[in-house]
Amino acid sequence: MTPNGDLNKESSIRHLIDEKKQKRNMSNYTERMIPGLLFLFAAISILTTIGIVYTLLTETISFFKAVPFTEFFTGTVLKPLSQNPEFGVLPLINGTIISSVIAMLVAGPIGIMTAVYLSEYATDKVRRVLKPILEVLAGIPTIVYGFFAFTFVTPVLEKIIPTLEATNILSPGIVMGVMIIPMIASLSEDAMTSVPNAMREGALALGATKLETTFRVVIPAALSGIIASFVLGISRAIGETMIVTIASGSSKNFTFDVTQSMQTMTAYIVEVSGGEAPAGSTIYYSLYAVAMTLFVFTLIMNLLARYISRKFREEY
Repeated sequence: MTPNGDLNKESSIRHLIDEKKQKRNMSNYTERMIPGLLFLFAAISILTTIGIVYTLLTETISFFKAVPFTEFFTGTVLKPLSQNPEFGVLPLINGTIISSVIAMLVAGPIGIMTAVYLSEYATDKVRRVLKPILEVLAGIPTIVYGFFAFTFVTPVLEKIIPTLEATNILSPGIVMGVMIIPMIASLSEDAMTSVPNAMREGALALGATKLETTFRVVIPAALSGIIASFVLGISRAIGETMIVTIASGSSKNFTFDVTQSMQTMTAYIVEVSGGEAPAGSTIYYSLYAVAMTLFVFTLIMNLLARYISRKFREEY
């Protein structure tokens, strides 16, 4: 081989080595950069949460400088715009809880029965048709649900309950239940599907019927996921805004009569933030106090769901 050929070969080998070093350096740089980038994305969500809590907390403290803590949490009268304003939050808490209970009374049985059917009885073909339909129900905007409650459900209920007011807590509660059926059904169905088939086959081999296997084996084994879906459904109902704003009215009644108009915490926040409250006023700060109360309610529900999931989780 000629000297020129040897030089060319050595040069190409050197070039390849340099290229590989460059690629390795670039790869090492990318590997070092990716964890930092991922940490940045994680930090953004954490910092956002901290910012929200900080804003709510500082404005809530300003509210409690003007209104006693005990008056706010024990008062049954809420008249923020009167000459002698009163800021009892119990009517809002009462309306929120009642609407959520009604929603769960509707969504709970229907959701769990839907999950049982999809998991234990439906064929693959039927499941492929029903699950997308169920997901469409979950994708309907809540403002559409609100108008549906006000213009359709309430007139229907008025024919059954003549004393029902035009705006009431029963109608939005029922429609909220319809709205959260997909959440409960989907999460419960996932929990039931994760139960090993060996447990079903063992129960059937011992002489149990399909129904007995479902309710005595599958549901107890999937109980943690089912309960967690219920808790998350309650959390979703507590935080619902547009349905109750449109259909439940703005009467701040402290009553247990579901045929009357009530206001929830979310509806009150919408009302106050609509421009009636001048910035820096007591009613303006009451918005943040109610929002903080709602935040605590939702946080407790989410923590409870996590605790239940860990406490009753079955690993197979």
